[in-house]
Amino acid sequence: MAERVGFFTDSSVCIGCKACEVACKEWNGVPDDGFVFRATSYDNTGGLGADTWRHVAFIEQDGRWLMSSDVCKHCTNAACLDVCPTGALFRTEFDTVVVQPDICNGCGYCVPACPFGVIERRERDGRAWKCTMCYDRLRGGLEPACAKACPTDSIQFGPLDELRERAAARLERLHADGVDEARLYGDDPGDGVGGAGAFFLLLDEPETYGLPPAPVVTTRDLPQMWWWAGGAAVALVGAVAACFAGSRR
Repeated sequence: MAERVGFFTDSSVCIGCKACEVACKEWNGVPDDGFVFRATSYDNTGGLGADTWRHVAFIEQDGRWLMSSDVCKHCTNAACLDVCPTGALFRTEFDTVVVQPDICNGCGYCVPACPFGVIERRERDGRAWKCTMCYDRLRGGLEPACAKACPTDSIQFGPLDELRERAAARLERLHADGVDEARLYGDDPGDGVGGAGAFFLLLDEPETYGLPPAPVVTTRDLPQMWWWAGGAAVALVGAVAACFAGSRR
């Protein structure tokens, strides 16, 4: 197993250029998003999906704009991986989560399982697609295309432990400069998804960026649910057997 790698996205230096979106599409052959003018923002891509593996959000507030490049979180406890019935989703040697499109059967179980709403089925073929953290580039010793293209180093790639240390130092510096609203999101291994492989420095509440404030792996209670379902099944069989025994008497 190789060292775990990930993304640290520092939204405080994101300029909204969308170079990451373009680089992702070019390297991975991701189709265009339709070039839709949404009339709600200067952001034309809207959100993550099967055809948008990196999404730069433009959040217009009074007196300032917030910009941040969102991506799949590559969760430590990945619900999409738990529910996939074909093995199309797998964890790589870099501890990232990748979809194998040639194995995906389009069942869509992974879509509602993701607590971040990242993964989506593509309308044209029905299969699920999302960020692979440029798995092919990682295997070749290269950094992901989005991080390579980012002109401000808002997207930083590297060993996850080093990124967490770097993020903590950056947060401390921002707080010392009076940016009290700065906070880290997804960096805590004790959170509801076991920590994210792609985490963020935000300048407002997570909800402002369209992120859940306290994400929890959706399959957390699955073992208990199966236990209760098994108990109910045993009780039902016992009740039916008792009914048959009573009718014979």
